[in-house]
Amino acid sequence: LFLTPFQDLFGVSMVVPLMNLRIKSLGASHTVAGIIGSLYGIMQLFSSTFVGCWSDIVGRRYSLLACILLSALGYFLLGTSTTVFLFAISRVPVGIFKHTLSISKALLSDLVSERDRPLVMGRFNAASGVGFILGPVVGGYLTEWEDGFYQTSFICASIFLLNAGLVWMLPWSDENTGNRERQQGNKGTDSFSAKANRDLHLKSAANGAMASDSLFLSPWIQVATVLKRIKGIACSDLWDIFLVRLLMSVAILLYYSNFSLALEERFGVKPLFAGYLLSYSSALGVLAGCLLGPITRLYQHNTYRILLHSSTLTCTLILLYASALSIWMVILSSTFLAFSTTIGRTCIIDLELSIGGNEASGTLLGVGQSVTSVGRIVAPLLSGIAQEFSPCGPPRVGLALVDILIMNANKQKYCSHGNVKLKNQ
Repeated sequence: LFLTPFQDLFGVSMVVPLMNLRIKSLGASHTVAGIIGSLYGIMQLFSSTFVGCWSDIVGRRYSLLACILLSALGYFLLGTSTTVFLFAISRVPVGIFKHTLSISKALLSDLVSERDRPLVMGRFNAASGVGFILGPVVGGYLTEWEDGFYQTSFICASIFLLNAGLVWMLPWSDENTGNRERQQGNKGTDSFSAKANRDLHLKSAANGAMASDSLFLSPWIQVATVLKRIKGIACSDLWDIFLVRLLMSVAILLYYSNFSLALEERFGVKPLFAGYLLSYSSALGVLAGCLLGPITRLYQHNTYRILLHSSTLTCTLILLYASALSIWMVILSSTFLAFSTTIGRTCIIDLELSIGGNEASGTLLGVGQSVTSVGRIVAPLLSGIAQEFSPCGPPRVGLALVDILIMNANKQKYCSHGNVKLKNQ
């Protein structure tokens, strides 16, 4: 399972940096290229919740295989596109079904205990980070060849097919594909998905169907169950958790939004140095993922405290970067920021699953991805407005501080995991 995210981001990061060059070579204007780039984010915004919830219903194996294969199709079409229209069409299956990492995380949360989940998620993110570091280097080398973009896209599609084979070969069993979800639903837990699970089992079979058997149910029943679960989230008390995730993602995106330009204007360094600094931060993020085990043991597996302290450190480092008087202060802040942001991203996922209920992890992770997509839409607008006042404007917006205040206001709720109920229950 750790090999799957490595190969996933390795293949994707080979292609994504070259896409703007490809679409411009097909004759697209900057505006059209921007619209097509936004199309992917918009589809991800609306599809991640539905696909995540669907994985809870039909099981991780079939949903993960479907997402991997359809993503492979999208990247293959991307390489063979000869017009701007075909280029845009190739982004549709990827935009809708490229949720392989979210479903893989949901699968991991099904397999491990709540105590070990931060450690496993940290290693998962570390494997993904290594792929993201190596992919652009290989993609840049391949694009120098004749028909380089086609070959790069074809290799990416082949990597996804290899991932599909690995997922198919995993030693699947009832416990792996949703038995925990059925057992927790039968115990009458208070999480928002329990009632939806029981309704699905009553409709599907008298003795209760497994999640993998739900694949063969009527599509209308699957759609109705997905909508019921989404309604459960909308009526739940999880809004503050997702608000914390939104503010955290926007704060980090604002930090990186004009990173190269700000360094050039403030300290006169070239964009190449900024690129090296970003790669350095990515490598440290991988190391931070591997250190989550000792950190969680040090905090006695208190995810809330880890998240609060990492968010406080992130806020402090962003302000340090904004007020830095020398490039060495920027390097120092970037070094520790790589650790705090990686740990914070892992802990917010663990807190979502702990408070919302692990038996509907696909739905929760899907909603979390949608929230992050909203952040990717909002951050460029805020960054553009803030840069009108100062090159350091984006990191000074102060959303990370609001994030900390919300966590302090809801301390009691975060420290009592699993007590979130639906308002309509």
